[in-house]
Amino acid sequence: MTDIRRRTIAGLCAGDTFILTRTFTAEDVAAFSDVTRDHNPIHFSERFVELKGFRGRICHGLLVGGMITEMGGQMGWLASGINFRFKKPVYCNDTITCRCTLTCVDAKNRAKAEAVFTNQHQEIVLEASLFGVLPNAAERQVLEDLCQPG
Repeated sequence: MTDIRRRTIAGLCAGDTFILTRTFTAEDVAAFSDVTRDHNPIHFSERFVELKGFRGRICHGLLVGGMITEMGGQMGWLASGINFRFKKPVYCNDTITCRCTLTCVDAKNRAKAEAVFTNQHQEIVLEASLFGVLPNAAERQVLEDLCQPG
């Protein structure tokens, strides 16, 4: 059982923070491109990258932003909206840390969160605002049951 799942089962509230870290590789970019059919040369062509003024091929913004889905998936969060603000490029082999904090949870489990993504140089590369619904008590019980062996 992940820490995120364990904390969700116990019940979440405003102020709860989750931290995820991941290194993005050229293979991740290729796999994401295959799924999304986004073959922008900024992700694949060194010549194109140079003309754009970047120091190397960059990862898809939504690939990086997708770190949110790991958190949401472990929580059973039903997303209703995500707003991304892309600040700096993420290059292949950058290590990104996403720090996501629940800012509001109401009586109907509707929640808001803010996420800040930083690279290995502690530069903010992405910010996001999230909206959705957290699992209620019965749904948290199902999450707990799913974690039981057998």
